[in-house]
Amino acid sequence: MSSNNPNHIFLIGFMGCGKTTWSKKLATRLGYEFIDLDTVLEEQVGKSIPDYFTEHGEADFRRVESEVLKQYRYPEKAVVSTGGGLPCFFDHMDWMNSHGKTIYIKLSPKTLADRLENARVVRPVLQGKKGDELVAFIEGKLAERECFYNQATHILDGLTLNVDDLAELLA
Repeated sequence: MSSNNPNHIFLIGFMGCGKTTWSKKLATRLGYEFIDLDTVLEEQVGKSIPDYFTEHGEADFRRVESEVLKQYRYPEKAVVSTGGGLPCFFDHMDWMNSHGKTIYIKLSPKTLADRLENARVVRPVLQGKKGDELVAFIEGKLAERECFYNQATHILDGLTLNVDDLAELLA
């Protein structure tokens, strides 16, 4: 996969923005395969991302994550859900933009905090953070990450998103 494939769609954004949910819906709507890069990474390393992160540290995790992104054998038509931090390291945004289309699902820090505070899945990096502290944490992380997220082919409001508009945008 060395040249742009318009049939490869990468969904990016902060944790809790709905990347996995929207990737699944879009893949179903378009008849594409759904790929969750976090799941692929966990299968390759044989443990959960939080466990890998704890045991090996962020630098090693980001190296493995980069290998997974760039070396995975993508099917001809795929909607790919990425990890929230993936776009912000190495040349990942350039790589994804040159190998397909990228969609940034944008939500406010407050909306993200509300979703993450009530999420079924516990995010280790958020442990113990609630309310204003969680919003402040997300604001800080978004300030670091948005310069990467904003390089996406399409930037969409996660609150008004629907699968038909998404599919039409990509047609």
